[in-house]
Amino acid sequence: MSEKIKIKITVADRVYPLTISPEQEASLRASAKKIDVMTKQLENNYAVRDKQDVLAMCALQYAAQLENQLENNKVENDSSEKVNELIDLIDLHLSTY
Repeated sequence: MSEKIKIKITVADRVYPLTISPEQEASLRASAKKIDVMTKQLENNYAVRDKQDVLAMCALQYAAQLENQLENNKVENDSSEKVNELIDLIDLHLSTY
């Protein structure tokens, strides 16, 4: 089991101390940076001053993006399966000749 490290992540102007595995650090820091960028954009584009409202909108946007990515992956997987089924059918048909 790998050792844990202590880091501090800032999200929406609040500092959160975390104890994590070293493998998680880059991902968490990148995620916190993305959240900060999005919250600043939301604050600049809309007359929202409450951090909770901004964070809720940020979470909603990320959830929607994740849902779209999952749906796109499902469509790609379904397409790959169909192509493989067609290849199998063609191989079966060609092997009968």
